[in-house]
Amino acid sequence: MEIKAAQDLRDHLRRIDGKGYKAYKGLQGAYLFPSWSLFIDHVQGDPFAAPSRIRVRVDRERSGLLPDTSTRKIRTIATCDFLTREFFRNCRKYAKGNRGTGKSGVIVNDTPVQQILEKSAMVLNDDWVEVRFFMGLPGHGRGISGKDAIAMFFEELPRIVEASLFMKRLPTAALYQHIETAEDADHLRGLLPALHLIGFVGDGALLPRASGIDPRPLASKLAIRFKTPERYRVSVALPNRGPVTGMGIPEGVTLIVGGGYHGKSTLLNALEMGIYNHIPNDGRELVVTLPQTVKVRAADSRNIEKTDISPFINNLPYQKDTRSFSTKNASGSTSQAANIVEAIEVGANVLLLDEDTSATNFMIRDLRMQQLVAKSQEPITPFIDKVAQLYRDKQVSTVLVMGGSGDYFEVADHVIQMADYQPRDVTEKARQIAAAGKERRREEGGDHFGDTASRSPVAGSFNPYRGPRRLKISAGRRREILFGSTVVDMWDVEQIVDISQTRAIGYAIHYATRYMDGQRSLRELLHLVATDLSEKGLDILPPYVTGDLAAFRTIELAAAINRMRTLRVNQI
Repeated sequence: MEIKAAQDLRDHLRRIDGKGYKAYKGLQGAYLFPSWSLFIDHVQGDPFAAPSRIRVRVDRERSGLLPDTSTRKIRTIATCDFLTREFFRNCRKYAKGNRGTGKSGVIVNDTPVQQILEKSAMVLNDDWVEVRFFMGLPGHGRGISGKDAIAMFFEELPRIVEASLFMKRLPTAALYQHIETAEDADHLRGLLPALHLIGFVGDGALLPRASGIDPRPLASKLAIRFKTPERYRVSVALPNRGPVTGMGIPEGVTLIVGGGYHGKSTLLNALEMGIYNHIPNDGRELVVTLPQTVKVRAADSRNIEKTDISPFINNLPYQKDTRSFSTKNASGSTSQAANIVEAIEVGANVLLLDEDTSATNFMIRDLRMQQLVAKSQEPITPFIDKVAQLYRDKQVSTVLVMGGSGDYFEVADHVIQMADYQPRDVTEKARQIAAAGKERRREEGGDHFGDTASRSPVAGSFNPYRGPRRLKISAGRRREILFGSTVVDMWDVEQIVDISQTRAIGYAIHYATRYMDGQRSLRELLHLVATDLSEKGLDILPPYVTGDLAAFRTIELAAAINRMRTLRVNQI
């Protein structure tokens, strides 16, 4: 690509001042500034359209970023995450904002979240560091405001870049704290399998969030720090923080019990987010779970396509086949059964469930109901009769919040009571209560969990186009994908934390179709997509370079595919 002088950009903006907005299209290209290079990849069509896609690249040596900021992948991800946050902060500090109609004057990059994510917004390698962001080129009505554009490119943007991408201007101590926090959490998560743990909650963790819609830590002085019960205390050594202690959650079946508003769901939510590394001072820096941990809930009305839910549901009226179950409007029980089977199908090894978001008839059928309604008249085998088999037969552990049914005491390996936001080991007491019961409910789950069929998605069921050539993939909301003319509603997929993940998943669905040959299972093709992403990065997904994608798990990609109402599969 030919690279022009920065003065050429200034001169061009002067020439088109006052002309029709379409004249901005001539700006596309590369420009050399004194300390960095500017790439204008795409120019918006009018002031109200999505802002223009822009990149700035700084030579690695000139940036001053030391080699130890990227010696391992996790350090590179953390460094890029930190730089993205600095760029975001400096956009707010130096960009004037409103410079005309529509999005005129906007300079913005991908919005940070509480988690440290790999994103396309910042790329760091041995040669350079590059930030991808968006600018709303200024206009008044349909006319170009060249003077405002010159101010944006030659006054505001240089201040943002100089403050965000050069080591001499960065808060060095905060950068290394960011890197080391991510590195320690990553190391801690890697220790779990050898310790036969599925999760860890560090002593002193602050689990409560500011609110149900604000994931930042609770700022109140009344917030209670986590303290480990002695039975579950585990000590480990981390590469930067050194020795730490916390609650290790063992493999198997673990119940979290307690009264309402005592912290059961708060603990489960922290474990749910333990698949991610968190920023310093989030409170959950030392809360980690195995990477393939999945939160499962009931999801009434979701689409199910030829999923084998027979371990949980059989003998439906009208002989409906549950080994290849399809519906456009799932019930609570069928959706939860499908969510579990589909998660296991693509590699989940830990399930997290909360009774508050589960279907009651899927979770338990107590003794009195068994006495009233014969098993021959009940097609649902409740989760209580399958949860131990899941661990024994499939090596899938479960952590379950349960405040309303003591019948689960009989199948639990561990019982932790939350009282005033503090955990207590009540396993032995729960076992004594279970053993003292005069009458027990009958087990209805058989001897084994049972095998389920694999599925192969049909490539023809995915159409990302509106019209013959217009590729249309976007994120409507954090859990909603617009895929061609199809809306993929993922409201129940609770471990997506960033709309940029959702956007990337949308493109990944389209990318995955290249591997759909009618023979490969869903799990196999997801592995191929994951391998490509690991080797080549997020830039392989869309047809152009953009700074609004974030890394995701193949589990969430599978969840999106499974929720597409156009999905067709072959069982294999």
